[in-house]
Amino acid sequence: MTSIHRLALLAATATTILLGACSSTPMATSNTTTTTDTATTQTVTKAEQPVTNGVVISDPVGRLSEHLDPKSPLSQKRSIYFDFDQYTVKPEYTPVLEMHGKYLAAHAGISIRVEGNTDELGGTEYNLALGQKRAEAVVRALKIYGARDAQLEAVSFGKEKPQATGHDEASHAQNRRGDLAYPQK
Repeated sequence: MTSIHRLALLAATATTILLGACSSTPMATSNTTTTTDTATTQTVTKAEQPVTNGVVISDPVGRLSEHLDPKSPLSQKRSIYFDFDQYTVKPEYTPVLEMHGKYLAAHAGISIRVEGNTDELGGTEYNLALGQKRAEAVVRALKIYGARDAQLEAVSFGKEKPQATGHDEASHAQNRRGDLAYPQK
């Protein structure tokens, strides 16, 4: 074989090897980690979890993610209530905001919409502005506990989304709130 043929064969072989090294093959659907101790060897297999847009819908046993599980405190405590014509977060809601803020900090792929609401008193524009201030106050509190800007959205519904439909002070008090709305994926 001439040196030109050898060189061409070598180049073709090298190209094939390089292209083969660049290709990716799908890995198995489970992650396997092997740990070695001085006395034993142990293999741990983690089952793959269903994921949609970076949000884990359920764990391997089929349970809902914590923020979607109706039995979880994250699902049960999602409203922050405000005094009349105020947008200052009351200290009694610190544990709720800390719980949600730390959950968001630990789950970067999850986002939340904070919905500011008001009672029916006041004009539409005023209530929309007050609802926005309430939503932004809740967002600031969540960021204190580690939630990131990219995870948070503050919106106002003003008086358009009442929790209680009565026209008394008890109903008004239920409607002065900021709601924490997780995506339902």
